[in-house]
Amino acid sequence: MKITSIHQFLPSLAPRDAIGIHTLTVQAILRGMGLDSDIYADLIHPEVATRARPFRTYQGAKSGELLLYQASIGSRVADYLSARSEPKLLNYHNITPASSLARWEPALVDELDQGRRQLGELAPLTVHAVADSTFNQAELIESGYASTSVAPIQLHLDEPEPVSDGKCLARLARAKAGGGADLLFVGRVVPNKAQHDLVRALALYRRLYDPKARLHLVGAPTSQAYLHSVRGLAERLGLGDAVDLPGPVSAADLHAYYRSADVFVCLSDHEGFCLPLVEAMQHGLAIVAFAAAAVPETLGDAGVLLAFKDPLTVSVALARVLGDAGLQRSLSAAGARRLDALSPARLRAAFEASVRQAIAIAEGS
Repeated sequence: MKITSIHQFLPSLAPRDAIGIHTLTVQAILRGMGLDSDIYADLIHPEVATRARPFRTYQGAKSGELLLYQASIGSRVADYLSARSEPKLLNYHNITPASSLARWEPALVDELDQGRRQLGELAPLTVHAVADSTFNQAELIESGYASTSVAPIQLHLDEPEPVSDGKCLARLARAKAGGGADLLFVGRVVPNKAQHDLVRALALYRRLYDPKARLHLVGAPTSQAYLHSVRGLAERLGLGDAVDLPGPVSAADLHAYYRSADVFVCLSDHEGFCLPLVEAMQHGLAIVAFAAAAVPETLGDAGVLLAFKDPLTVSVALARVLGDAGLQRSLSAAGARRLDALSPARLRAAFEASVRQAIAIAEGS
């Protein structure tokens, strides 16, 4: 059987979501390889309504089709694919451990547990699975996938910076004029991202080194309960004016936050890849990060990796980086080298190689 089509399936397609952007880019890659490729999703954002179809409208029954599932959470799309006879290709973006959310968002625990269950159920039905990182690949192997490869998520590092009205950058500049370093983390406000640890580290860093330092936690809250807890912690530690939680921001304002920051700090407990680390490298930022999950793999030598993330360890690392201009230049240069390894051309080639591997297995079975 010759594979002539690879159609993608995913729980939801959104225009500015990392997996959504990846899916649209993968469609272009597949079509560039001479394959027919459509996108099917359960939830489709209005802005990309013309780019995808409801997953149940898939007709199938044509010879030479391979179905690619973008796996990141529990979904009825996965059960739908499990019941179909077409050969499967899976692209794994990691599933957050349910235990990290059990205390805060019990309703999400079921979706995450469902995702893990479905990941295992799809393993014997999948000819090949692609992981964003070797960390994710290890989870695939543990789940029973016989054939796997690694191809990082498709990044758009060559896109021009969006036009800004300058208001956000001006606001950040006014705060900086009063002194103090700007610490930045970008990511969903959710327990596994550990914004609470960043707030605790800021409290000690201000006490030991820089009483005017500020912390910006940019990202949409996945858990309102956890967001309330982080805000409450900042208030209890006397950091109400020093911790900025702006929620989700526009692409232009996100660039403003990166441009205004003095250091990017990541204390996340679980990352399958961690795109904001790459964004920080793009902006030449020095990076301090807790060496958890896929963070060391994504970061490489472009940052200071911490084996522990207690407030004292983090504060000392921040003081070392912010107090050494030479170290900052060295980390920025390492980031530029790392970005070269993650260039669009290299990422495309890696994904194409994984697709060809999947096709070879499907055609030989």
